[in-house]
Amino acid sequence: MTKRLLALRVNGETHTVAAEPHHTLLEVLREELGLTGTKHGCELGECGACTVLIDGRPVLSCLTLPLEIEGAEVTTVEGLANGPELHPLQVAFAEEAAAQCGYCTPGMLLAAKALLDANPAPSREDMARAIAGNLCRCTGYTAIYEAIEKAAVVMRDVPRGAGAEPPRREGASNSSRMGAKLP
Repeated sequence: MTKRLLALRVNGETHTVAAEPHHTLLEVLREELGLTGTKHGCELGECGACTVLIDGRPVLSCLTLPLEIEGAEVTTVEGLANGPELHPLQVAFAEEAAAQCGYCTPGMLLAAKALLDANPAPSREDMARAIAGNLCRCTGYTAIYEAIEKAAVVMRDVPRGAGAEPPRREGASNSSRMGAKLP
């Protein structure tokens, strides 16, 4: 096949890439742009490891052709941080041990960001729906919900860059969260 030049806006920057028309957004992000935070998972649209945001909405990059999204804004996990300052979700995932092996984490973070952008005070049911397409085999999900809740508080109550820490919840150990199911 013949490569085609594409102009893609990724993480706030416009990139011109040469890609085969059949290459997925996942392939272009990883192989042409070197953005390896977006993970190859099932490549069937069933695991969520490849989730990115397109114009703020979670999309599976393994099922998306770059030709279909020219002119749209793509956000990958690399685009969450503001320079050296991590996004509140990234901080909360680390603090709440919401990432074990980390393979699902980029997709989870982006699905959670889309949720919090649309709903700054989600219920656990809202969270479950938002991340339903993202499979995690390590955490048991409770830590993920707690991280999303923690980030939601920070994002609602503390202006970005203010550096304040959200209140710590006492008594919840990582081991007590492992294997727990959605309440």
